[in-house]
Amino acid sequence: MQRILVGFLSCWILTVGALAEDGGHALRDAARAGDRATVERLVEAGADVNAKTSYGATALSYAADKGHVEIVRFLLERGADVNATDSFYNATPVLWASFNEHVEIVELLLSKGATGADSVLSTGVRSNNAALVAATLKSESVTRDGIAAALAAARNADEPAEEIVAMLEAARGEEIEAEPEGDAVTVEAEVLGRYVGKFQNEQLGMELQVRVEEGKLIAQVVGQNPLTMRPLSETRFQAIEFSQVELSFSGTEESITTATVHQGGQTFDFPRIVESAEAEPEEEALPPLPAVERTAAQPWPSFRGTNASGIGDGQGAPTEWDVASGKNILWKTPVPGLANSSPIIWGDRVIVTTAVSEAEDDTFRTGLYGDVDSVEDLSVHEFKVLALDRSSGEIVWERTAGKSVPGAKRHLKSTQANSTPVTDGKRVVALFGTVGLLVAYDMKGKLLWETDIGVLDAGWFYDETYQWGHASSPVIHDGLVIVQADIYKDSFLAAYKLKNGKQAWKTMRDEIPTWGTPTVHRGKHRDELITNGTTIRGYDPKTGKELWTLGPNSEVTVATPIVANELIYVTAGYPPVQPVYAIRPGQSGDLSLAEEATSSDAVAWSHARGGTYMPTPIAYGGHLYTCANDGRLTAYDAKTGERVYRQRVGAGTYTASPIAADGKLYFTTEEGDVIVARAGATYEELARNEMDGVCMSTPAISDGMLVVRTQNHVYGIRESSGGASGN
Repeated sequence: MQRILVGFLSCWILTVGALAEDGGHALRDAARAGDRATVERLVEAGADVNAKTSYGATALSYAADKGHVEIVRFLLERGADVNATDSFYNATPVLWASFNEHVEIVELLLSKGATGADSVLSTGVRSNNAALVAATLKSESVTRDGIAAALAAARNADEPAEEIVAMLEAARGEEIEAEPEGDAVTVEAEVLGRYVGKFQNEQLGMELQVRVEEGKLIAQVVGQNPLTMRPLSETRFQAIEFSQVELSFSGTEESITTATVHQGGQTFDFPRIVESAEAEPEEEALPPLPAVERTAAQPWPSFRGTNASGIGDGQGAPTEWDVASGKNILWKTPVPGLANSSPIIWGDRVIVTTAVSEAEDDTFRTGLYGDVDSVEDLSVHEFKVLALDRSSGEIVWERTAGKSVPGAKRHLKSTQANSTPVTDGKRVVALFGTVGLLVAYDMKGKLLWETDIGVLDAGWFYDETYQWGHASSPVIHDGLVIVQADIYKDSFLAAYKLKNGKQAWKTMRDEIPTWGTPTVHRGKHRDELITNGTTIRGYDPKTGKELWTLGPNSEVTVATPIVANELIYVTAGYPPVQPVYAIRPGQSGDLSLAEEATSSDAVAWSHARGGTYMPTPIAYGGHLYTCANDGRLTAYDAKTGERVYRQRVGAGTYTASPIAADGKLYFTTEEGDVIVARAGATYEELARNEMDGVCMSTPAISDGMLVVRTQNHVYGIRESSGGASGN
């Protein structure tokens, strides 16, 4: 079932973590599971109905979210706080119920005094749920402004729902007020006019536009839905659709200089954009890229190549191709099943993994959305490793590493084969986390060893019943296979001997689930293994001993740390902070910066905002590039952190990580476009190449070839005189 959690500043994709253990855990578990008998027994025994998780969720929150109406009714009768608000999403039980369209619960909670009816009404319009709209309109707390905003949204929908529009038009004429007329705040039209304009937050890379329509102040972040603002005072306004969002203005009567967004205890300043009357000079055409000499063939042995660098210089990567005509398409090979794992290359072999569902359930959804649901496919799966001939795309060998029911479900945008394999040229090691299988083959497909590391179960931190699958990829370092296993319970980092799969060391981690792959920095005096997480950590890769820590970081992390310019770069793009860190290696202890500081002896530079969520950043040619899920590309000076430019790469959603070669950057959208752009201080799109399927995997480069994986095929792409049709 779809969950609609639309934020004002960004469309936050909800992801992984774990619930805190406390006295109300059993009650919340029972409420979430719909076990009414246990809920009643625990409450009768004295359990606190308002006991909260570390995120502020209560049993009522979970019962409302899951749609257990009788448990909701019982908890309310026993004193549950109808407006209990969690500390992370600032959502109340009625909002959780509305996100999942539990109409009866919404109506019940509103009748018991739940606030936020305008937000619920907006949710009903966005989800095109006439029953939810009708139930909300019965509430006395719905306001005229809320109805007006919902009506405008309903009329402006891509496909307006006539029934909903009619209900809202009828309701707009009724006497519905939020508070007594004497408490209403009125702001003169002249004052509202001062706030009209454009405001820009450079760190977030977002533009806020403010306008007046029919005497109402409308605020809209470019790319987001507009919000109608209700005045709280002459300078402060509250969003009708999302009461937790407020907007204030500062400056003088003659010149408003800043708009400030307040949300979830955080503030974001948007300085006004001063429009220049002078015409900007036309940009000079950039010179063509210099010719690059081909070098000896280099392997691409792991996720994003050697040490996740993503760089394939001197390998002759193609710039343009066309799947439909076969231009520069050397081969096209179908691969069964579903997998988000990326291809790797060593010599004449391309290695991929996949998971084939016995139920043939290929449910999958791309795009920017906030749905946390899992795919209900726990049929028997075959977990496979395949080796393709790099020249022809022919499958040379195919091995079934395991055949069983996964130990955890997968997210709508996930698969049962997310982890990219790794090779040292002698062995291929693959990880299938949801069955806890770590397996090694030689380059001819002979099974060398397999190790059971335990089922790796990860999902949404707010509710562990939402399973999403494991995704961190194994890495090879000095005869060890290292696995980062951040899961719901008992997260760990472990090393296994490459020669036989036996455990060499294991270090427990105080972490909620993460999806990033660890990275090794090879130093003059010691090597460091770096992991992303709610706390960024450095370890000794020989022993697993923790060396240093750094925070704060996002609650959920996906990107892999990278190493370049004798710095370690780590980024994350989920609340409560979205940082970019450039860390000097060789440190010890807690490296966290002092308040308001952006650098120290240990941290070369940092930004508290602007970090990106899914794609791993890339350091190339003196710049650090970060790409957001929506395609916002930011280039920094890699040594100083100074921002060089910000540019939207193109429409689409980005999960695959960028790679680089021969002065070019490659960006892959989920929808199947591979965009090639100039690397350097100025952005220029060089080519846009359409694949014929969903692309979640990061491409690989080696010896004149770009290997791109779509949902159903693997492509070998290389420059050729006339092109060739695929297999």
